[in-house]
Amino acid sequence: MERTPSGGFSTTNGTLYVSKPFRSRTSKKMRAMVSFAPRKSAFDIQNEQSITNEFRGFFTLFWISIFILAVGAYVRSFERSGYFLELAFARLMSRNAVSLAISDAVLVLSTGFCVPFAKAVSKGWIRYYWFGVVIQHVFQTFLLAVTVTWTSNQHWPWVQSGFLTLHTLVMIMKMHSYMSTNGYLSYAHAHAQQLLAQLQKAANAQGGWQKALSDAKANSPEAHDEKEKEGELTPSVSNTASSPAVGTPAVPTGADVSTSYIDADAASTLRQRLVAATNAAQKAGTNEESASKLVSEAAAAVKPSPGDTVMSAHPPAISTDSDSPRAPTPHPLVHHPDPTIADLVREYSELESELTSMGPKYVRWPENITWKDFAVYQLIPTLVYELEYPRTDKIRPLYVFEKTVATFGTFALLYTVTEAFILPLTPTPDQSFPKSLLDLALPFMIAYLLLFYLIFECICNAFAELSYFADRQFYEDWWNSTSWDEFSRKWNKPVHTFLLRHVYASSISTYRISRGSAMFLTFLLSAAVHELVMVIVTHKIRMYLFVMQLAQIPLIFIGRIPAIKQNKLLGNIVFWIGLYAGFPLLCVAYCAY
Repeated sequence: MERTPSGGFSTTNGTLYVSKPFRSRTSKKMRAMVSFAPRKSAFDIQNEQSITNEFRGFFTLFWISIFILAVGAYVRSFERSGYFLELAFARLMSRNAVSLAISDAVLVLSTGFCVPFAKAVSKGWIRYYWFGVVIQHVFQTFLLAVTVTWTSNQHWPWVQSGFLTLHTLVMIMKMHSYMSTNGYLSYAHAHAQQLLAQLQKAANAQGGWQKALSDAKANSPEAHDEKEKEGELTPSVSNTASSPAVGTPAVPTGADVSTSYIDADAASTLRQRLVAATNAAQKAGTNEESASKLVSEAAAAVKPSPGDTVMSAHPPAISTDSDSPRAPTPHPLVHHPDPTIADLVREYSELESELTSMGPKYVRWPENITWKDFAVYQLIPTLVYELEYPRTDKIRPLYVFEKTVATFGTFALLYTVTEAFILPLTPTPDQSFPKSLLDLALPFMIAYLLLFYLIFECICNAFAELSYFADRQFYEDWWNSTSWDEFSRKWNKPVHTFLLRHVYASSISTYRISRGSAMFLTFLLSAAVHELVMVIVTHKIRMYLFVMQLAQIPLIFIGRIPAIKQNKLLGNIVFWIGLYAGFPLLCVAYCAY
């Protein structure tokens, strides 16, 4: 059996991906599971599932309807003023273009601070916990404060100030993930070296390193197999390197789960079983079907606690390739009969595995800390840093052209809707509140859908193609959401994965709080950041968006009531009504009050 080029495991139920790093048993830092795998976005015309979906005609109908709406707006504008569009919004957007471009360039260049910081941490000049963490957060806070002060002093229109603020937040999230991941790996490396020293000391106490190697070899599964063949031992039911820890429950074969968070021991056991099963299949020379079944059985032996998920299972869509020569191999003392040495070896191996990517290149920390690697990471449309991502083989010029045309076309439609249907209806205090909501509800929803498509389907896919990034799942089917927590998970995957790893999971491991408290903290931070953007854009402190964001928390718990959760149609209707009402409500609140 062979691994896929992206580092996945081919099984009878699809290609399995389990991401790293994991938390070792003695590490106090617990990492969220964020899986990257070769995937296509739902609205990509090259997605086989989308082009065969029975509702694909509605996708075509939407674009034709929007085009007719835009043409109608052009005709009415021409009849009224002699111009297809009055371009008032364009003149607003073009103001201070040079100063905005220079400011944005300085912002992007300032993120280069991450590379010397990571180098200093890797060389031991800076101890990441906790001096490095303080430096990291001070710099991020300073960068945000400079942006807020700069945009306020420039008196830019809301478009320019909003763009620079949002881009600053994106850059800060990317920087945070880069520095915290490399900082954590420096901690894992240092701890691994401490365990190695303890291991050498324990081996010396048992008669020396060479004797420990001999004892481990004599106690290995291969040695037991040889003795069984010679009739010296009674065959055991399961005595292989791939056997899971005692008491580890099993995952149902073929479970199609995708996700996020997992117990570290279960994840480590799963990865070890998959690698061992794959290697065993290669050595045995089994055929493809038998090998895939073997790996599937290995995957079926581990699962996390109830409510957690482990892996992403997807239909095989890429060819397989053999493992790289740089693939990590089991430690020679892993089968030592002494439990103290064996435990040290397992812990050391887990920490060492965190320092190497899953393949196919098996990038090892700190080899990743280079200017080139950071520049590529800046281009990749993700906010979570990994040692290695699934990559494509080449850039497709026609695909880039398609996404470029789609970007400008969608932006033209978005501009038309904003110019013709939103700006003329900007609410004032003397207007009727219900009438303003009704007038703006449909235009805002159309604008929201176009903006979503522009960012997550056009721009993100274009940058992914240019950076050879193979995971194009920047969103899921959020339009089918039946609750607000489902919507928050699906509509913006890059931000969701960042919050999952660096806020939700980090707060659980660092502050030892419950999952409910971690969820509240995550929503609180998200609400504060959203409100900050509104303060900069409107130059008002009203807290409307902050309150609406936090109001999602009780709505989430209400949506989990069985009577409501089971009625998916009702849940989806409530979701869409809330989304329809939310945008015009915010516009009226911030513009008129």
